[in-house]
Amino acid sequence: MSPASANNQVTELLRRWSSGDAAARDALIPLVYDELRRVARHFLASQRSAHTLQSTALVHEAYIRLAGRQDVRWENRAHFFAVAAQLMRRILVDHARKRNAAKRGSRNVTLLLEEFEEMPARREVDLVSLDDALTSLAAVDERQSRIVELRFFGGMSIEDTSRVLAISPATVKREWATARAWLFAEMRPQTG
Repeated sequence: MSPASANNQVTELLRRWSSGDAAARDALIPLVYDELRRVARHFLASQRSAHTLQSTALVHEAYIRLAGRQDVRWENRAHFFAVAAQLMRRILVDHARKRNAAKRGSRNVTLLLEEFEEMPARREVDLVSLDDALTSLAAVDERQSRIVELRFFGGMSIEDTSRVLAISPATVKREWATARAWLFAEMRPQTG
């Protein structure tokens, strides 16, 4: 099956699922599972090895939450994966907060925030701090926050992100760079 044909099949199943067809939801699982695992592996690979959540558990939890949603009107495959990325972010942040609460005084879960193609360096960041900064960024610029969420948590390319948000790839690149700079400034340790 060609990638375009597979995308069309996923989109059709999502539309049927939105209309209440439980069989379509069940048929969707094998078509999206590998991609969800890829997204989860991409994200978890950027974390320190001490992280206790595995990609399979993350995918299963995200899928359970996705399957339980009755209020979503799926537009297409990209919309599905954008929502999945958002759910994975919530799951990981909740996991980090619970872990920190269980180990009072312990360090927060840290990640390696990649600069992707613009700058190859990596920077370790705290997942909870990143989530707080993304929430602050959303108050300033919702679209930039979504771009970071899709690129970082969803592992989406510039092109996939542009399709999900219905903006040009050039706009995604520009706003991705701006959002990263804002986040790094927001998360910079305060001195003095």
